[in-house]
Amino acid sequence: MVRHLRGQVSAHQLATANHRHVTVDRLDWALRDVINRYATCALPQLWGKANVAAADGTQYPLYANTLQSEYHIRYGDYGGIAYRHLSAMYIALFSHFIVCGVWEAVYILDLLNKNTSAIQPDTIHADTQGQNLPVFGMAHLLGIKLMPRIRNWKDLIFYRPSKGTKYAHIDSLFTDVIDWPLIETHWPDLMQVILSIKAGKVLPSTLLRKLTNYSRKNRLYQAFRELGRVVRTEFLLRCLADPEMRDGITAVMNKLESYHGFAKWTSFGHDGVLPDKHAHDQEKRIKYTDLVANAVILQNTVDLTQAVWELVAEGHEVKAADLAALSPYWTSHIKRFGEYILNWEELPPILAEELPLPALTSP
Repeated sequence: MVRHLRGQVSAHQLATANHRHVTVDRLDWALRDVINRYATCALPQLWGKANVAAADGTQYPLYANTLQSEYHIRYGDYGGIAYRHLSAMYIALFSHFIVCGVWEAVYILDLLNKNTSAIQPDTIHADTQGQNLPVFGMAHLLGIKLMPRIRNWKDLIFYRPSKGTKYAHIDSLFTDVIDWPLIETHWPDLMQVILSIKAGKVLPSTLLRKLTNYSRKNRLYQAFRELGRVVRTEFLLRCLADPEMRDGITAVMNKLESYHGFAKWTSFGHDGVLPDKHAHDQEKRIKYTDLVANAVILQNTVDLTQAVWELVAEGHEVKAADLAALSPYWTSHIKRFGEYILNWEELPPILAEELPLPALTSP
């Protein structure tokens, strides 16, 4: 970085600023500011719904002698997992850096407490790692619609509301019955847990880790699991009946996969390996990556909006459906290498509070 800045800042100054003044919380605040400015733009409204997000992890290589490093059987390498929540509008909302052996679903609901931006989703998509029965139950009580993309449907169990309930055409799907008395008995305890999460007293991941560790003895875990059986069965039936919902889940998850690649493209140093040895510094590096990626996404959105205005001024017909197919993950114009000049006297143009689009032609 120092080489590319023409010596305006020394390596010591950069390192001091990072260690003394930059924390995980401050990086989250900076991310929030970028997200809030992005939310005022008109173009992202065509790309997705503000109430929809996706959660998934991607592996980052680590040196084998670090405490966080574990061998990931799926990736075949040592590393950790950057677990991210991405808005359907293409912007990254929040991220964790976790070890490879953790079930990712434990962290999927932390967005409720950690995301303080203007974009507040109430629907979260994920893959198979982003769901299990207690998470379905907890998400439902928190007002979150968990809609994952699940594989191995043949291994899933559908639950009847009662033994006497029969269905004309799909009765063979159901192989077990919901234990309603268990849910009723522990309903006050479930509500107490949810109110604690809502009040910010505890993170969902903390509770889920503790409940999972003592699942055989913990009746509270069993109550969350039983409620999750109800919610997941209803979700699976909706998936079977609604192809548009299945397509929507896949589309949002594809955006998240694209973002993982885009973020790694921006963090090209050290051949993609995170050189930090401490968990705190590794978490900061992932958030630094997301901050840079979000800033590029915001700038790309501004550039695309200006290009739309220029096309309209030249007399071209611009359709809303065409703009909806665009993506801010555009990299061909970005200079990753070369000199970066900091001119403190020449300020960039002011970003308007809103970036409106011209009148568009309907699809």
